[in-house]
Amino acid sequence: MILQANKVITLFACLLLGAAPLSVQAADTKPPVNETKQPAKVVAKAKVAAPPLKPLPGMEESVPVLKDKKTIRMLTSAGEVVIEVYPAAAPHAVQRFLDLVKSGFYNDTPMSRVVPGFVAQFGINWREGHKKWENNYFKDDESKFALERGTLAFAKAGADTNATQVFINYTENNRLAVRMYNFTTFGKVVRGMEVVDSFAEVGEPGMGLDQDRLWNDGEAYLKSLDKKPTMIISAEVVK
Repeated sequence: MILQANKVITLFACLLLGAAPLSVQAADTKPPVNETKQPAKVVAKAKVAAPPLKPLPGMEESVPVLKDKKTIRMLTSAGEVVIEVYPAAAPHAVQRFLDLVKSGFYNDTPMSRVVPGFVAQFGINWREGHKKWENNYFKDDESKFALERGTLAFAKAGADTNATQVFINYTENNRLAVRMYNFTTFGKVVRGMEVVDSFAEVGEPGMGLDQDRLWNDGEAYLKSLDKKPTMIISAEVVK
């Protein structure tokens, strides 16, 4: 399940090609006199860069071209993670994420929910000047890109309830993109996924830390924990 601000939602859970051999000359056939063989010219094929995000199955013909991007460097207590976000993929989500990063919202906040094989989730800041974002919702974007390993989407508890919490997919979670849920990929980790893999699993298995306590008294709550979460030290837009 993906949690957002005191609410819980339940998740529902080679072809091998062969070619016939080319015909060859009979073994006793001799080449013409003075014939020389020239090495075949090798024509190098230009490499075409893969698109930064993969379309959801069935959306291949309708996804926008992702020409623009913003890069965010997130320094955590486990190491550095570099994220790219793509405005054309999910304009509302990207704008909110950038606004939060620029405001310092994610600085000194925990990775509050880490579920190996599923997601790592963050985005609760109880401090003065930041808690106001808790229920400051924005409208859903249409889900067009796959929720593959390393991609990011906003957590929510229903339609148009995106606010601050974001999750990083540990594996392909395309089931979250179906129309009923419409979790929307807006970016991906481009460096440091091994750091994301090392985030500490804390709190209730599958549920993570108590969100109510984090929102209302995060400092004291974190101090009371025997096992500390991975912390985001800082997040900044670098280009």
